[in-house]
Amino acid sequence: MSELITADLVDLDLSADTKEAAARSLAERMVAAGRVTDLDGFLADVAAREAQMPTGLDGGIGIPHCRSEHVTEPTLAFGRSAARIDFGAPDGPADLVFLIAAPAGADSDHLTILSSLARRLMSAEFTGALRSADDPRRVAALIRGDQPEPSAAAPGTEAGARPTAGEGAEPAAEPLAPESAAAEAAKAADVAEAKAAEAVSGDGVGAGSEAAASAPFRIVAVTSCPTGIAHTYMAAESLENAAREAGVELVVETQGSAGFDKLPPATIAAADAVIFAHDVEVREKARFAGKPTVDVGVKAGINRPAELIAEVRQKAARGEISAPAAAADADRSAPMDRAGEPGDRFGTRLRKWLMTGVSYMVPFVAAGGLLIALAFAIGGYEIASAKSVADHFIWTEQDSWAALLFQIGAAAFTFLVPVLAGYIAYGMADRPGLVPGFVGGYIATTIKAGFLGGLVAGLIAGAIVMGIQRFKVPASLRGIMPVVVIPLISSAIVGFLMFVVIGKPIASAQEAMTDWLNGLSGTNAIMLGVLLGLMMCFDLGGPVNKVAYAFATGGITVANPSDGSLKIMAAVMAAGMVPPLAMALATTVRGRLFTRTERENGKAAWVLGASFISEGAIPFAAADPLRVIPSSMVGGAVTGALSMTFDCTLRAPHGGIFVVPLIGQPFLYLLAIVAGTAVSAGLVIVLKGMRKAARPETAAPAADGETAPGGAGGEAKVPATV
Repeated sequence: MSELITADLVDLDLSADTKEAAARSLAERMVAAGRVTDLDGFLADVAAREAQMPTGLDGGIGIPHCRSEHVTEPTLAFGRSAARIDFGAPDGPADLVFLIAAPAGADSDHLTILSSLARRLMSAEFTGALRSADDPRRVAALIRGDQPEPSAAAPGTEAGARPTAGEGAEPAAEPLAPESAAAEAAKAADVAEAKAAEAVSGDGVGAGSEAAASAPFRIVAVTSCPTGIAHTYMAAESLENAAREAGVELVVETQGSAGFDKLPPATIAAADAVIFAHDVEVREKARFAGKPTVDVGVKAGINRPAELIAEVRQKAARGEISAPAAAADADRSAPMDRAGEPGDRFGTRLRKWLMTGVSYMVPFVAAGGLLIALAFAIGGYEIASAKSVADHFIWTEQDSWAALLFQIGAAAFTFLVPVLAGYIAYGMADRPGLVPGFVGGYIATTIKAGFLGGLVAGLIAGAIVMGIQRFKVPASLRGIMPVVVIPLISSAIVGFLMFVVIGKPIASAQEAMTDWLNGLSGTNAIMLGVLLGLMMCFDLGGPVNKVAYAFATGGITVANPSDGSLKIMAAVMAAGMVPPLAMALATTVRGRLFTRTERENGKAAWVLGASFISEGAIPFAAADPLRVIPSSMVGGAVTGALSMTFDCTLRAPHGGIFVVPLIGQPFLYLLAIVAGTAVSAGLVIVLKGMRKAARPETAAPAADGETAPGGAGGEAKVPATV
């Protein structure tokens, strides 16, 4: 690994008077050192990053930085300005300027070194040493973290004491070795678990109470910035320093360019509060739900960490907490977060990769399908054969508007298979997987391999990119790997395999499956309806639900969907509406079996269920899964079977009751939904009633201000404390 900075990259008399001139002066040194290939291109990337957020920090520091394809290896140039340069810091211009350059495909070791430097910039001793040094080699050594040679103690300094910068000796720099975030996280988890065990140990309640009273306030924090190189780690260091001064335990998860290691669940669970200091989306934010939270930009974490800690402690004292985690939060998390943990089995990782692709495909399905449904409602099914609106569009004709909606929806549908394949590859290999994934998905559509071809193309593309990334390449090639080499090689291989080797067999399998669906009738069709109903209600928007939904939408996103495919789509949507509608009905009929919160959720579930949003039943399933999920599955199976029995069809992949006019046999379709809803609601009421009868509960009703069922005036039995 080359040195991050050398003496040639240090300018102790930086004469620039603007941040642009300073960046150019330092960048010219990088070009001369062979670290930057295109000066103007690199400076354009620096300016683009600067436009997102000023890079000036309190304490007279400027840190212009970027990731750029014009950088061959991670590099840092340093300049010291006597005139001081304005980088937008609140406390004024900067005299210390660090230009940080990272390649677009920088490896994690280099980026970890840069992150270590960013943390050290928060040290007054370190910046003081840089201001007093007069030798470029000495400055480069300080920044690299090389240990200075031992020097005699300054007069008046005790033997063995560490002299300060003002006493004629500079502090030993902390080595810039890659840090093990995973080890730190594991250590934090051990500490949290040990303290939790300590809190409940001892003789009697008193021991636990004393431990709880003496436990320090615990905070978990997440820091991130658009580039993920400097501000991310500076904010972490600043928060950690402020926490030490405040006597608070604080553990930070830095979500930077080198990736991130998740805080252990035990650490998050033991925390009293959360601080988000970020300028990009926090990944897997739902992990931190339900705790007092302060949410600010990353620079606030750098400039006023003590205020943030004080603010979040005040929120905790007032009992202010963030909203509980919702199922939708999981779907909004970044796809690579769902790409599989190192310890996951292959089956688990495969499911997560497929779910990443499906989650990105669904919005295209919904938008395109609803536009096509509206087109059919306005202009009839024959609108599918209308001329292109680019050549023939009359503003006053209803059919022209119907044709416009249909052709927009059809355009959205053309992206389904490429998006599915592209984001499966993305889930496996991150951004480098996008190009070969999209290419493979598009080829699947041209050879009529359909969704099955898209699935295979995405998996192959991701596997090829992951294989290429394992090769060690020279530092001079790292900058072009993600933008040239990986897309070129992986696309060529995927294209060859899809066109010549496996594409045609997959297309034949897709055609055979379509023919099988067309031939379904009688008992076979009913059993398929039962199976799809069970799948739709098993995990309420989770992987199994999405598999059934993708299977159904795959059949109708073709030019001329078969009658069997339209029946399957109808059965899937009807069954998916049942769980939330059933919970809404149950809370209305027997509200005393549910908590006040559940009854409020039941009101919203009417709308969610009618709109075909199965996730509306998740709050009920989370609170009582053993009663809610089986009941929902039975009702979904009934609805799916009835829908297939009634030969109901549906051309729209979404919409709930709002697309009833597009349903074949609409009244029988609604009857199937009502029947399944009644069955599910009845089962839930019976099962919850049996639980209440067997074990009267007084705590929940008391919280709601109600008398416990069957226990008016009864004595509550409370377990004796030991």
